[in-house]
Amino acid sequence: MRTLYILLLSTIILISCGENKQPTLDEVITTQDLTTIRAKKSELDKQSQEISEKIKLLITEIDKLDTLKRVPLVTALEAKHEVFNHYIELQGDVKTKQNVLIYPEMPGTLEKVYVTRGQNIVKGQVLATIDDGGMSQQVAQLEATTALAKTTFERQKSLWSQKIGSEIQFLQTKTNYEAQKNSLEQLKKQLGKASIRAPFTGVIDEVIKDQGTVVAPGPGSEIFRIVNLNNMYIETAVPEKYISTITKGKAVEVFLPMLSKTLNTKIRETGNFINPANRTFIIEIEVQNSDKSIKPNLTAKLKINDYTNQKALLIPQSIISENAEGQQYVYIITDLNGNKGLAKQTVVKTGKTQGDVIEILEGISEGDMLIQAGARSVKDGQEVKISL
Repeated sequence: MRTLYILLLSTIILISCGENKQPTLDEVITTQDLTTIRAKKSELDKQSQEISEKIKLLITEIDKLDTLKRVPLVTALEAKHEVFNHYIELQGDVKTKQNVLIYPEMPGTLEKVYVTRGQNIVKGQVLATIDDGGMSQQVAQLEATTALAKTTFERQKSLWSQKIGSEIQFLQTKTNYEAQKNSLEQLKKQLGKASIRAPFTGVIDEVIKDQGTVVAPGPGSEIFRIVNLNNMYIETAVPEKYISTITKGKAVEVFLPMLSKTLNTKIRETGNFINPANRTFIIEIEVQNSDKSIKPNLTAKLKINDYTNQKALLIPQSIISENAEGQQYVYIITDLNGNKGLAKQTVVKTGKTQGDVIEILEGISEGDMLIQAGARSVKDGQEVKISL
């Protein structure tokens, strides 16, 4: 290689020495004659062009004869079919349908509170009692009069069956008994409101009113907050463009940043209403909470599977370039001979991206060898060497 370049330099010198002696550049400039200076410039331009052409011819011959010429070293990857799952990323909030405030149903003094914050409870358990204001005594008295009315009715009924007494007496005792019984049932229902019971199984999240507080039905008289941490879900709004791809049963990856916890679950319900204000619909994602670590209102990051291709061709986004016409292309290696081949520029049609990979819809086939490292430094038709 060095010998050839020395030969090239010698040729240029010989060409220069073989020409007739001409005025030097300094002599031409000293004349300050515009015509002479222009003529000298034209002469040098012509010489420069001739020398460039000769140099190109010599370089061509060097490339043919040099067995040690440098070939770009690249790495390659083989295009293969893979399962491609595409996800959209959204944010949602953890919720539970069983997160309620418990209010009193009758006025009175909070006589006794039987539970504490954080205590597990079961449906129907008595949580607190309210002073009934003597209603229990009224129930006892009415139970006695009802029992008497019942006895009277039963005896009158027995007599009437023997045709003893009048029908009006029988009907009066019957009516009196039924009225007493209905009054007793109604009063017992009222008395039952003095006992505050759990509407579902869960945990006492907060005891709001202390024992001895006077309470009454209505806002501001909340006594307990009860939460069920078993039936949890995540709710989020999804843009309407995904209405045909985000459907019930789709896989979802849930990440809870505050717990550093990842869950794999699925969509259990999708909304049927598009919010006109933000053009979204609501979805619910089921959440398993066996260890009770997930709490309502936690923020969750969601990756929802909206597209799957069982036989996708995936390549790194980094090897895709774009030409002046806006077309995307990659280089594939053709005419492979050992670890050498030719780089061929191939226009491709791309699909969805996920992370650092992109789906190729058209342009390459399974088994094609694509240039990976070095893809941006090669040219179409250039010989390349694959690094093994």
